[in-house]
Amino acid sequence: MGYPVHEQIRNERPPVAKGPPAMKFFVDTADVADIRSLAEAGLVDGVTTNPSLIAKSGRRMAEVIAEICAITPGPVSAEVTATDLEPMLAEGRFLRGIAPNVAVKVPLTEAGLRTCRALSDEGTLVNVTLCFSAAQALLAAKAGAAFVSPFVGRLDDIATDGMRLISDIVQIYRNYPQYRTEVLVASIRHPMHLVEAAKIGAGVATLPPAVIRQLLKHPLTDRGLEAFLADWHKTGQSIL
Repeated sequence: MGYPVHEQIRNERPPVAKGPPAMKFFVDTADVADIRSLAEAGLVDGVTTNPSLIAKSGRRMAEVIAEICAITPGPVSAEVTATDLEPMLAEGRFLRGIAPNVAVKVPLTEAGLRTCRALSDEGTLVNVTLCFSAAQALLAAKAGAAFVSPFVGRLDDIATDGMRLISDIVQIYRNYPQYRTEVLVASIRHPMHLVEAAKIGAGVATLPPAVIRQLLKHPLTDRGLEAFLADWHKTGQSIL
């Protein structure tokens, strides 16, 4: 016989807090097994890929993107490789035809922004990547980007404060709410990049699978679990 549950608290959940939307986690990989594992844990809101990640998979881009899009309903960034406008547009239109949740990824160049404007006007999600300045991020928003991807780790590599860039872009976008571009923090190297981005209020972060799993780790969690299990084993009991 089960324990009674008070009628007033049965099946109740706290009300959803009003305010900015929750930060979204994208996983930065083309490894389908990693994406599926993290998606099953509810840790994936989208995926970002690039030509380097696709090359590591050893598979054809369209095949990999289609499989990833079937795993997660969130945006899946697939990047063009052309550098001139017309071939870039052609590649973007091909990529968006793979699945409805493809976000076409273009570089932050003049051709990339012109491609962004054209594809965005056609209803395609566009992720403008390789952003390294607030001025570039402003141009991406003007061009109708759904996402702009500033690279914090690469800025840190040249002794520049990558998180300062995130703060600047978030502040600029908040000043102009007509811009719908989300700040997608990229080139995240360690958990503190993510924590700082969340404190600033960035809408999205894309993380390698290894960094997502690093977020789980804390020595006090491991020690606490070991102590609880040791005490439980001493009782000789079993829950089931």
